Amino acid sequence: MRCNQAIRPLAAFFLCLAFAPGLRAQTVGPDYPIPPSLEYGAFYWDVELAGIFPDSKTFPDLVPAAPPSDVVTAYEAAKALPGFDLSGFVGANFSGPTPAGPTVNPATSGQTLLDYISSLWPVLEQSTTSVPAYSTLLPLPYPYIVPGGRFREVYYWDSYFTMLGLEVDGRNDLATDMLKNFAYEIDRYGHIPNGNRSYYLSRSQPPFFALMVDLIAQNNGAAAYTDYLPELQAEYDYWMQGENEVLPGRAARNVVRLLDGTVLNRYWDERDAPRDESYAEDVRTALQAPHRAPGVVWRNLRAAAESGWDFSSRWLADGKTLGTIRTLALLPPDLNSLLVHLEETLSEAYLLKGDAERAGFYAQRAERRVVAIRRLMWDPEDGVFTDYLWREGTTTRNVTAATLYPLFLGVASPEQARAVAGVVEGVLLQPGGLATTTVNSGQQWDAPNGWAPLQWIAVVGLRNYRHPELAREVATRWVAKTIAGFRQQAKLVEKYDVMTTGGDAGGGGEYATQIGFGWTNGVLLALGALYPELRAAAAAATPDLETVASAPQ
Repeated sequence: MRCNQAIRPLAAFFLCLAFAPGLRAQTVGPDYPIPPSLEYGAFYWDVELAGIFPDSKTFPDLVPAAPPSDVVTAYEAAKALPGFDLSGFVGANFSGPTPAGPTVNPATSGQTLLDYISSLWPVLEQSTTSVPAYSTLLPLPYPYIVPGGRFREVYYWDSYFTMLGLEVDGRNDLATDMLKNFAYEIDRYGHIPNGNRSYYLSRSQPPFFALMVDLIAQNNGAAAYTDYLPELQAEYDYWMQGENEVLPGRAARNVVRLLDGTVLNRYWDERDAPRDESYAEDVRTALQAPHRAPGVVWRNLRAAAESGWDFSSRWLADGKTLGTIRTLALLPPDLNSLLVHLEETLSEAYLLKGDAERAGFYAQRAERRVVAIRRLMWDPEDGVFTDYLWREGTTTRNVTAATLYPLFLGVASPEQARAVAGVVEGVLLQPGGLATTTVNSGQQWDAPNGWAPLQWIAVVGLRNYRHPELAREVATRWVAKTIAGFRQQAKLVEKYDVMTTGGDAGGGGEYATQIGFGWTNGVLLALGALYPELRAAAAAATPDLETVASAPQ
């Protein structure tokens, strides 16, 4: 076992040895493909910490030329030889990444933004009914859209916002295929993983499956609710695992039972090890938190990855240092609002099936959860919904765009929605759209960044509670921001700096800002469907080739 010099500051070297994989058992779920960090053990550790690849995700996406056990045996023999070159060994024994991922080229001269998005669907579309032997990629029976860039597989919550755009662009066939893929994953794995990779199987992502069923039902008819009822039920059962055994004041997996018996949910992950796709980063984070058990840090990092907000000051005890991450200690209003919707959808589906008893059961569960969210996650002083520290019995008071989920999903009272609208207008709304938080921590799910899915959630939520002017203003500023970015860069990216009206891309976090980009494309089209003048603006927008030529690529 070797630890890279870059993470070996004196006493931390001994911590590095203690973190080594294989020193304690890890679970990955029943009948799951094994992630590479477990298959390769010390070899995986050595490669990731050697910094061979600038992006930690590259190595787990490579495909070995032989069974992993054979590669490990060859490595153990070769590393003892004089002049051993780890980078050369990896190059000789692996290929890829597989799939390579889409090559997203800039728009051409005169190509409008709407035409550019339509041209990207075939580029971002992947079909992986079979995968190479020993690949981490999980096969899926139908085609799907990937986000773009380093994200060369399908992602759970991203896909809902991508599907919005597919429906607007007349691609109900592909949106339906994506829903079928997620149903397949539920049937195969018992849940929808973060993405279709073996190393993502230990967690899910925000439960948007019921909203996907809603979307397809709008086009394909209400039979979608009963067609997908088994998967809706399995999705719910996954998030509620352990509910019947967990004691008051305790947690089991994603479930927390408060001292008064109230049951709510948190983000969680089955493993307490560094993420395969961010291995070196997670080791460094644990080294920077010497007073916390590494496994505690890692499971909290993984739980934040399940939230989709990886990472944000909302998860950090001190609001700025990743080593203080405490995702497991928080009950988020966004997750619990999504579960209200899932409970309501189950009630509707069972009613359509003629099972009034079960329909009533889930309707009551939804009502109880709504009451709990309004009571526990509402901060009347700041006028926002915010994360609830379930052990302390208090909110974090963090002002974030997550406050809009209870409006998006009909959970807020009219009075609460009115207060949230005031905070949006006075605090979160920026020149380029809705800011994610009020904190600039250097993490990507913080200021100054704005993200397409949160703009959509805000717009729909504000419209739901009769704040149409503010909803339109959020949409107008965001679409203007993406148009400015397109004119300046001839492409679309995953996040933007909303503190300006220019086309500045967002930044921060663990990796460079990616282009493509699935949910940005989808939300732009969906907002254009709500506001024809915004669609007309996007239809007229073309790249400024002189600006594009001078912009950094």
